[in-house]
Amino acid sequence: MALTKEEDVQMMLVCKTHLGTRNCDYRMKRYVFRRTVDGIHIIHLGKTWEKIMVAARVIAAIENPADIIVASQRPYGSRAVLKFSQYTGANAMAGRW
Repeated sequence: MALTKEEDVQMMLVCKTHLGTRNCDYRMKRYVFRRTVDGIHIIHLGKTWEKIMVAARVIAAIENPADIIVASQRPYGSRAVLKFSQYTGANAMAGRW
């Protein structure tokens, strides 16, 4: 089931993926839409969606899923890494190594 960009962005809004942190690295500035009065940076979901689509094309082009390694040191990224590797057959490196 292919969703349109607008439907994907709506789902990202519901999941609150657009909320960043108070800190913003200079490399992330081009992906920041604006900053709230509280100092929270709002992520530009259109650019996020474009980067996700590029990553999906790259991953889909790899013939052997076992050649893919998915890594996250952060605790909140561990579940995503494990689920992604479970569904795709990629190798997971969750947590500190």
